[in-house]
Amino acid sequence: MSSAIEPELLPLTAEEGPAGLTVGAVPLTELARRFGTPLFVYDEEHLRRRCREAVAAFGRDNVAYASKAFLCTAMARLAHEEGMLLDVASGGELAVALRAGVPADRIVLHGNNKDEAELRRAISARVRHIVVDSFDEMDRIERLHATGELPPARIQLRIAPGVAAGAHESIRTGGSDSKFGFGLADGSATTAVRRAAGSPAMVLEGVHAHVGSQVLDATELAAGAAAVARFAAQSGVCRLTVGGGLGVVYEAGQSAPTFAEWAGRVRDAARGAGWEGDVAVEPGRSIVARAGLTLYRVGTIKHIHGVRTYVSVDGGMSDNLRPALYASRYEAFLPRSSRSPRPLRARLVGKHCESGDVIIDNAALPADLQVSDVLATPVTGAYGYAMASNYNKLPRPAVVFVRDGDARVVVRRETEDDLLRLDADATGVEMSVRPGAGELVAARQSSVQSV
Repeated sequence: MSSAIEPELLPLTAEEGPAGLTVGAVPLTELARRFGTPLFVYDEEHLRRRCREAVAAFGRDNVAYASKAFLCTAMARLAHEEGMLLDVASGGELAVALRAGVPADRIVLHGNNKDEAELRRAISARVRHIVVDSFDEMDRIERLHATGELPPARIQLRIAPGVAAGAHESIRTGGSDSKFGFGLADGSATTAVRRAAGSPAMVLEGVHAHVGSQVLDATELAAGAAAVARFAAQSGVCRLTVGGGLGVVYEAGQSAPTFAEWAGRVRDAARGAGWEGDVAVEPGRSIVARAGLTLYRVGTIKHIHGVRTYVSVDGGMSDNLRPALYASRYEAFLPRSSRSPRPLRARLVGKHCESGDVIIDNAALPADLQVSDVLATPVTGAYGYAMASNYNKLPRPAVVFVRDGDARVVVRRETEDDLLRLDADATGVEMSVRPGAGELVAARQSSVQSV
């Protein structure tokens, strides 16, 4: 591939200007100069439009933003402002959503192994419903209710329908061999419905299923919807949620269904399976992926004669784990000349001490690529910042929202102080546990070694 980057991979407000590519009317090279690199940049208008499209396709009370794709208080607030529910998958995500001002009755709690503290907080806050994933979780809910301190939990049951879809085995979640949900094939789903319906600790509202992620064929999503809809109709519940999973275009030549196409397919499938009510969904990637891109700065270009060219940037697997985790593929371009041909072939790598720290294995890049250039990887708005780590003690990047010529930091860049903040021995004080006591004791390290 030697052509310029495809517009379909860029945020909706991306335009070529005198200073190169702009997003939200702000030059990307200017953002890199002002805020440093690596940097996550989100087109706020793109985010808002995608939220509105999803709500228009499914209805205000039938679409929840799957916040695991990308969450901070600004994103939670934005999704809520645009009429979406919020799907959280841990106590931490719940805390962020509540801090953002999202009402608890607009929040759904997921998770395959919720502990009692997470369940207690969700029930006491009166979240919209909890998606129950196992009989052990039912035990925990019933123990909490038995204290007399909490109301019954409003729940949906997660079902493993025996239908799996997705671009990689690790993100296919709906099969019978899954850590998620009650299986249809072994009868555990039917048992779960009976138990929940008869428990004073739970109010059974519906069933839920999620067959996988990065699905580019709507018929696969429809097949999963049909399987769980048939079970929902037979079970007599009043709500049906078919999860998310709608894929996005990461490379030129791919195509993905629209929200309207997805809605039409899953509704038709549910109707055909005997379900007469609304169908709810939980999109995440399809809301945020294309809205975001990552800016890096090139630090090293290494030509190995007869082998390949390596281009190293100042981030890597600590800000985009997906290539290493799922063999995910991306493209790259230079914001200073986004319309330039890309005849150079190189392995785009990060700065981590891993040979597997590869962002793009065979990247198409402009021939005039230079050290210190700002390089962008588009369609990184989902699962980039969400999975970011401090591997090799790299501070996590900042996140910037751009719109109408303005840029605002919604997550600041970490500092070295942040890296040391949780280190109990950062000041030379060793923390040890006193035998027989349930408290931490600070003891200066002795300069004399015990023999």
